[in-house]
Order: sequence, then C-alpha cells, then structure tokens
Amino acid sequence: MRVLILANKETGLLSFRKEVLEALVAQGYEVVVSVPEGKRGDEIAGIGCRVVYTSIDRRGMNPLTDLKLLIHYRRLIKEVAPDVVLSYTIKPNVYGGLACERAGVPYIVNITGLGSAVENPGVLQKLTLLLYRASMRKAACIFFQNRGNEKFFISHDVTKAPRRIIPGSGVNLSRFVKSPYPEGGPVRFLFISRVMKEKGIEDYFAAAEYFRGVRDDVEFHILGDCEESYEKELDDLNRKGVVVYHGQQKDVRPYIREAACLIHPTYYPEGMSNVVLEAAATARPVITTLRHGCMEAVEDGVTGFLIKERDRAGLIDAVGRFLAMSADERKAMGKRGREKMEREFDRNIVVNAYLEEIDKVKRR
Repeated sequence: MRVLILANKETGLLSFRKEVLEALVAQGYEVVVSVPEGKRGDEIAGIGCRVVYTSIDRRGMNPLTDLKLLIHYRRLIKEVAPDVVLSYTIKPNVYGGLACERAGVPYIVNITGLGSAVENPGVLQKLTLLLYRASMRKAACIFFQNRGNEKFFISHDVTKAPRRIIPGSGVNLSRFVKSPYPEGGPVRFLFISRVMKEKGIEDYFAAAEYFRGVRDDVEFHILGDCEESYEKELDDLNRKGVVVYHGQQKDVRPYIREAACLIHPTYYPEGMSNVVLEAAATARPVITTLRHGCMEAVEDGVTGFLIKERDRAGLIDAVGRFLAMSADERKAMGKRGREKMEREFDRNIVVNAYLEEIDKVKRR
C-alpha cells in the first residue's frame, strides 16, 4: 500500500509527526512525502520515505500561486498513484483534498488549527470556508485536534465526512521525560513561541515588567523567532534584564527543565499547543488561556492555571498565585501535569488513530 503525505514544512513534520512516518514504514507501507525544500529532507528520507519537494506559499493569497499548487498535487497524485493521502495544515488540506477528490483517491485530513483567516469573520473567512466545503466533502476521515474546531466546522456546515478527535499531535513521552523540579535559585518562567501579538507576547512582557519591578527572585525567559515589530522592544527589555531572550532553539528541552513554569498566554487559533504538551510532559506547571487547543491540556488549579484571553491582569494574578505556592505544591502540580499527558496525550494515541483509519480505507 502506498501512502502520500502532504505537509507545508519539514520541521513540523519531523517534530510532531515523525512517529507516524516511522509507524507507516514499519507496517510495510511505501511512504512518499511532499514538502517544501528545507534543510532536513535527508532526515525524512532516513526514516524510509521518498521525498518530493513542493513549493508552498504558506501565508500568501495569490490565486495563481495556489492554482499552481493544485495542479502540482494533481500531477503528483497521478504519478505516485497512492492508495491513501494524509494532509496537514490549510493549503495541503484544501488543494490536496480537491486533487484527491478529482482523482478518486481516499484522503485523511488533519485540522491543525483554524487559522486567523477562518476564525475571523469577513470575506477571507467566507472564501476559505467555501474552499473547505469543496475539498472535504468526500474525505475518508477528518481529524480534529480539539472540540472547538470540530464545533466550528459543524456550525458552518463545512462537511459531513466522518470525523474524529485526536489529542493534537500528542507528545513523545520518551523524548519529553519527567524531569526533577528545579530547587533553589530564582523562579524561572518560560515563554516558547514566535514573538508575536497573537501569542500573547505583550501580556508576557507586562507580567515580566511588573514582577521584575517588585521581586528579585524571578526570571522571565523567551525562546522563539521574533517578528520585526517586536525586535526593538525585545532588545530593550533583554538589555534591562526584564526578560532573557534565547532566540530560536532547535532543542527546547534543556530550557523547559530549568523552568519552574511555562506561560503561554496565546489567543492564536491553535489546533493543540505543542509547547503546552511538552512542558506538561516534563512535569512543569502551565499557565495558559481558556482557548481551545490549550485549555484541554491543563486542569485549572490542578496542573496549572487557566486565564481569559487578552487578560493582562488575569495573567499577573495567575503568576502571583503561582509564586505564593510552596516549592512542594509547584512540584506536585507539575507531577499531575505529567500524569495527564500519560493518560490523554501520548503520541502513540495519534499514531494508532492513523493506523486504524488507514486500515478502514484498506478494507473498503
């Protein structure tokens, strides 16, 4: 059986779906991966997959560019002749779905998040929903990463195709292991994400400025690429010692291990926040927002704290409540987070869901 995978980035595929690729190869499937060229194609090939490089303008809205992507997918499907296609993210989902439907090839879609274009009302939302309806009518299965995204699709009558909830991409519990809770020294908070408004960076800055102004036993660390509009502010805050900026890091594990708590004050349309899962799997408490894709992974007051979106005062209050806890209470909170990941978010749950749905396709 031949499986074609359509994705928009090598790093995302290897970071969050590598185990799916490995399982398919181990099952004896011939796996072909279509992805934009980057620096990690050899790693994908090393798993046992054939790599086909495909140019994708991930955020552009040029109809001619998107038409070229659709034509490419149609040609690719004709050349590869897959028995099933797996797709991730909006453009591979939409244009891959259209190409599969035209070719009569079964396809399994993963909704990795709605994205701003879909979540925010307007012309762009209407156009994107129209494309979703056209491309997902005959999907073999649609994986949703949270109930909120599923309800959105149902309320907008996008598709009646079979659907299934999976725990995001899950978390690799062997890679993100339970680590000893830090003892002594300053209390380190950690932000891991692109430094952008929708990820709540302004609220994080505000919390850092407040607590660094009243306490000398706290630190606020940041990992991730910085959008141009925040470069000067981030540089100023880093220079003043309000935050500690580490830039983009390939391996976030050492930073999570040194942290007392992850703060993820996002209001971005998440599918399921991987950084929240990774921190919780490391046995670290998490402060995040009451947004689908985050709140499913945190039990308020048990494994962390949940706050309203865009609530700066709420974030400062949650950080204050965390600092008021004893070291043992923080450690116990992190331990409960790890246990939740083991019960509900093990990546093997996602791998098995794919194998089950592919098996259904085989039996049709």
